[in-house]
Amino acid sequence: MIDYDSILSKNVKSLAPSGIRKFFDMLTEMTDAISLGVGEPDFVTPLHVRQSGIKSLNDGKTYYTSNSGLLELREEIAKYLKRRFDISYEYKSEVIVTVGGSEAIDLAVRALVNPGDEVIIPIPSFVCYGPITTLAGGTPVFIETKAENEFRLTAQELKAAITPKTKALILPYPSNPTGAIMEKADLEAIAELLRGTDIMVISDEIYAELTYGQHHVSIVNLEGMQERTVYVGGFSKSHAMTGWRMGYACGPEDIITQMLKIHQYAIMSSPTTSQYAAITAMQNGDKDVQDMKEEYDNRRRHLLAGLRNIGFDCFEPKGAFYVFPSIQSTGLTSTEFCEKLLFAEKVAVIPGNAFGSCGEGFVRICYASSMEKINIALEKMEKFVKSLKD
Repeated sequence: MIDYDSILSKNVKSLAPSGIRKFFDMLTEMTDAISLGVGEPDFVTPLHVRQSGIKSLNDGKTYYTSNSGLLELREEIAKYLKRRFDISYEYKSEVIVTVGGSEAIDLAVRALVNPGDEVIIPIPSFVCYGPITTLAGGTPVFIETKAENEFRLTAQELKAAITPKTKALILPYPSNPTGAIMEKADLEAIAELLRGTDIMVISDEIYAELTYGQHHVSIVNLEGMQERTVYVGGFSKSHAMTGWRMGYACGPEDIITQMLKIHQYAIMSSPTTSQYAAITAMQNGDKDVQDMKEEYDNRRRHLLAGLRNIGFDCFEPKGAFYVFPSIQSTGLTSTEFCEKLLFAEKVAVIPGNAFGSCGEGFVRICYASSMEKINIALEKMEKFVKSLKD
């Protein structure tokens, strides 16, 4: 009889299962439930993008691409970043196409981190950063951001977390789950602190296109920061291409070269069909992005007003497609609130503590769903909150 407990990786065993997946599994048993939990656009990938993927199959383009990705796609990614965010990268040597943004983050961490290195991670944030750091042999150092600061990372908080072992900062803005953003002044203070150090930045800007009321600013735009930053982007959120699994990383050639080696051995290359579709998304997708963003903004404002009307304290999110209201007034924990709401009213939202301990007392609600479903969910949440007082 094999003792699997003794032969499995201690690092892997130390990881807690995703708190998000627990609720997804519960939801699969409720076919009539309304889900505002999944961080996925409800839009179908634009037709012209889908047609490009279909055409590539009809043309027999079912082979491996180069490890870095199709040269044409990398060129279009570089053109897109210059056009949309005024960021310049050499597409032949500073861009790599990955299997979603998550792989890009994993590659960056593994290329940079040695055992014992510390990686600073603001929380609440996307669930993968800590586990990826642990699997690379690094030590996650979490900074608990605060609602009173709209969950922005401050230079003071960062300075207090830096030690001689600090290797990198993960900068996850616009933020999943809070909807927080970092404005240029916020980033300038962070950049000023990092200039002159060897601390690298992994800037996860998967939601860069989804900011409301202002244009997104990347830390790469700031003086001296491009040489110390790995920029992570993708197609899932902005172009409604989650299932295509398309992401990318850009950065200094010395770092991208090492990331590519890991990618070569682990993945080989990103899906060919998806790459051809992504070329069209980069070339002709700006209007699609803008149209979806405008609809998200309508939903954002409507959902925020509805939650406040119910009595929830919630700051105005200015990025991504999430709101992060406090549910402390109900007297329930985040998990209790979500489980009771799901079973009582069949509405699914995600407990805030799934994104870090300081998310306790909050829930993540995704507005990448139809206005009709949002309205029904608000009615059911109001009924649920009133029932707690009876």
